This record gives sequence, structure tokens and C-alpha cells, in this order.
Amino acid sequence: MTEPGPASASRVTTHDTKLRRATRYQTYRSELPEVCATDASRMAFTADANGRCEVFTWDAVSGVARQVTDRPHGTLHNAIDRDGHIWWFDEDADGLGRWLFQPFAGGPDIPGLEGVEPGVPRGIGLDDRATVAMAMGTSRGTTVHIGRRGGHARQVTHLYGTVSLAGISPSGANLAVAGSAGSDRAVTVMSPSGLIRAVLRGSRTAHLWARGFSPMADREELLLVQEHRGRYRLAGWRPETGFFAYDWCSFDTEITASWYPDRAQVLIRQDRHGRTLLHRADLEACKVAPVTTPPGSLLAAAARPDGDVHYLWSTTAEPPRMQSTAGTHLPPLGTVAQRVPGQHRDLWTPGPDGPVHTFLSLPDDVVPAPVVFLVHGGPADHDRDAYDGVVHSLVGSGFAVARVNYRGSTGYGPHWRRAYSAGVGLTQVQDLAAVRADLVRRSLVHPDATALWGTSWGGYLTLLALGIDPGLWQAAVAVKPIADCAAAYRTSTPALQALDERLFGGTPDDIPDTYARSSPIHYVSRVRAPLLLVAAERDEKCPPAQVRGYLSALECAGARYEDMWLDTGHDGYVGHDHVAVLRRAITFLDRELRGRRTGSHRPRPQHGER
Repeated sequence: MTEPGPASASRVTTHDTKLRRATRYQTYRSELPEVCATDASRMAFTADANGRCEVFTWDAVSGVARQVTDRPHGTLHNAIDRDGHIWWFDEDADGLGRWLFQPFAGGPDIPGLEGVEPGVPRGIGLDDRATVAMAMGTSRGTTVHIGRRGGHARQVTHLYGTVSLAGISPSGANLAVAGSAGSDRAVTVMSPSGLIRAVLRGSRTAHLWARGFSPMADREELLLVQEHRGRYRLAGWRPETGFFAYDWCSFDTEITASWYPDRAQVLIRQDRHGRTLLHRADLEACKVAPVTTPPGSLLAAAARPDGDVHYLWSTTAEPPRMQSTAGTHLPPLGTVAQRVPGQHRDLWTPGPDGPVHTFLSLPDDVVPAPVVFLVHGGPADHDRDAYDGVVHSLVGSGFAVARVNYRGSTGYGPHWRRAYSAGVGLTQVQDLAAVRADLVRRSLVHPDATALWGTSWGGYLTLLALGIDPGLWQAAVAVKPIADCAAAYRTSTPALQALDERLFGGTPDDIPDTYARSSPIHYVSRVRAPLLLVAAERDEKCPPAQVRGYLSALECAGARYEDMWLDTGHDGYVGHDHVAVLRRAITFLDRELRGRRTGSHRPRPQHGER
């Protein structure tokens, strides 16, 4: 085969008006399942506002959407309480802030509780008497506060480590605090005075998640999801009975669950093979019934007081839109109008722990095509049959896109999620290489024009694959990655340190060789493909110091790279940053995969390059 010729400028397509990933920014959601309006005509959601993620309300009676927040860096966390007050989290550039609220129709912003130290949001809930409970995280742990809405806060408890408030019961008699789902303190139920009523255990093979208290005043029940014997089932806790399981309601892949607001029923959202299934569980009749929705992914779903279900639906080819099982008119989202071009299909590649599932998008009239592997983060996450602005721009620019749900991904059952037979990261790199070989064997992609692009954990796998399999990849983009596992552990958050300890089986001091074997910096001298590395100055999850150490090692190894730095944290709610990264990345990939290079010399650095 001949080498692809240089691309014209028109081949590089970026959809500047909507490049924020729709799965994050165009979302209808409540912060917690028990924080919800009892009025079916009112809702709150987040959507695009001139390139920023902001909070909106929707009044179904008037058909009017109102923008609630307008902050320079955008707003993501929000909720709506039973009285219709809109809650949102006012955070600074480092993610620290406080909860504010205002009436549904508008008005002044009021602090949710007075006297609460700024922190990161770790849950909020209100009972039937306008008592608010909130958990705030700092470097010293998590503090749970309680008080009248807008009044003075009283501390309930302070817990070390990363925990979250999972809810407060309508009576206000019980609060639920969630720790690590696999720990011996997965869920703790306590009184508003801090008295421990119950400690519910999880384990490595029996995770337990709290999903909020029933909103019905006569049903003091905490909803739980439990992993049990390779399945996921509903469970509960009541003051009079303690823990119990709904054995008749279980599923083979991961689920999340939330209460219907006015009945003893539960809405279950099941992730299965990259798509979503909805179910309704009637706890009194002990029956499960499907809730009919179009094939694809539901990025969010919420039951309404009238039995209707509102959900945010999407497929790879279709941008997100709000829909209703009852045909209720819902606010349109400011999203792209056109379908994603190209052909979109599923690919299954044989593997040692079962077939590896890939969502493959091929451009029209380009076979074999240069291909970009978009590597998802997590690791407890998966790629979905859902719209992604990056996929749209890449396919529109003539690239194929492969999204691989490698071993460790969710949506394929607990065995797949724990299949790390070759080691952390190394197992996933094996799956990426196997899918690449499968695509080449089928003559779907160009063997000399394959690239990786990942963010966060996906960026980590991108860097690791470059060093482990240097002959397979011709270019890579790593956004906010882990580049040095041991160095990142020492400067990361307590929650991520705990995650590393579970994944690796100890700390870097306990098992240094294990961390080194799975660390990209260990293989940096083998990197041959040109790399664009994007990092954030305020990133606590993937700290900038360990990225700089990796770049210095690249420099010593003589590797070709460009770097780009953002003045943000790990997550960002402003579209401009995402557009800038996307434009830079596609231009880089177009040059490296399709442009003719006359030698291996490094191009003259541009602004922001090294």
C-alpha cells in the first residue's frame, strides 16, 4: 500500500460550537436521588450556555427554561429539592466552594448552610421539614453538616478519607454515608446527632452501594445495590429489620437505581455491553418490568411523580436529546443538529477472558482508513453507544475511531471488571493491541496509520501502550494522564491513593516493582511515536509534577513530543478549553498520520510546545 498523501485543510473538521463531550455537559440530572421535586412540572438540568456548562430550570406548564447560573468557569453540580428550590455548587478554579440555593422562579442566591468551610461537594440531601444535610471534603477528610435550609450548620461527624453523603430520610431521623463499595464500611447509617445505627459491609467480591432513602414519609428505607455471586441485586435497610435483599431482582451486569418519588417502586438503569436498559421494580408486588426506550445509551434517567420517566438518550450517530416515556414535552438541548457521518458498528475480538467489545466508526469512502483509538478512562467505566464530539470531529475529518471496552471496563459483569491477569494497565494494553490486529486483519484500517488518544486513565494507558508496543502506534494524544504511577500516588488525592492500593495490592513503598512494571515512565526510553501531551496545572487526580517528570524523561530519550498546559483542574466545564485541545489534537494527528514527513526531526516548537 502507498503512504497516504498530505491532507488539505478542509479535511480537518472540528465542530467548534459543540465540542464539549455531550455525555458530560448536556446532562439532565439530580445530585442525589432523594433530592427531587414532588411537582412533576418542575425540573433542573445542566446544558450548554455560550460554551459553558450551566444550570437551568424547566417549567413544563409554561414551557419556559430559565438559566440559573452564569459563572466564568461553568457550573455542574446541581439539585432541586421537594419545595422546588434550585441548588448549585459555587466552586473556584481549584474545585473548592459551597452550596447555594434560590427559589424555582428566581431570586437571590442564599448559602445552603451558614458556617460551612469551603470544600469539594460530597453529597447533599433535604428531609420533609427543610432540614439540609451536606458532606464537604477537604484535605483533612469529609465533614457532614446538618441544619435548617439557609440556617446555621451543625457538625454531625468528621470522617477521614473520601466518603459521601448518600441521603437523609424524609423524617430526618437517619442519614446514610457511603465509603468504598468494597470496604468493611461500605455504608454507615447514623442519626443527625452522629449516633451509629448500622454499619453495612462490602468486600472485594461483594460491593455495596447506597442509592438514597425512599421519598415516601411512611417508608423509612435505604435503597442499596449489592454485588452478589457474580450478579447485581437490589437490597435495602430499615430501622426495624436491618439489611435485607430483594433476591427476585438481580441482573448480570452493573446497575444503578433510584426511587420513584411517590410509590414503592424503583427505576433501574442497567449498563449492558455499552448500551442501556431501563427496568421498573415494584417492591410490593415483587415484579420487574422493562421500561421501553429506543436502543442506545441513556446518559441519565429520572422517574417523575406521575409515573413518567424522563431520560437523556443518545447513540454514536445521534446527539443527545431529552425524551419522556409518556411523551411529555421537554426542553430541547443546545446540541449539534446533524447526525455523525460514517458507518458505526460493533466489533468483537477474541481474548483470553472472553471477547473484547469495540465500538467502531468508519468514515465514508475511506478504506482502509487511518484510525484513532479513543481510550476511555476509569478504570471502572466504559465506552457507550452514545454521541461523542471527538468521534464526530474525527470521523468528519476522515479518521476511523475505535472505542475499546478492554478488560476492567464496566457493563460486562464482575468477572470482566476484575480481569487483570497481566497486571494493572498491562492487561488493557494487550486488549488494545489485539483489537488493532483484528482491525488490520479485516483490512478496515491502515496498518501504518494507527494512533491512541486517551484522557485520565485513558491517557495513562495511551502512554503505557506507546512504551510497551512502540512498533504498533504511529502517534498518540494523552490528556491529563498518569505518567508515573508511584509519583502520582504520592501527590494525588486520598481517594485515588486508596484506588491504587486496591488495584495494585499495596502502596509504592510496599510493592515498588509492581508499580514500576505498570508505569509509563518505566518504558519511556522505548517510545518512538510522536506524542501530544496535554496536562492541567491544577490537576489533583493526575498531578502536574509527575507529568513534567515524564516529559523530562522523553527529552532525555530524544523522543518527539509536544506539550500543552491548561490552567484548570482535572475536570473543566468551559467549552473553550475542550475546543482548544480538540483542535490541537486533530491537527497533530492529521499531520502525523496523513502528512508526508521527510525525516524524523522534530518540527519547530510552537507556542506551548517544548
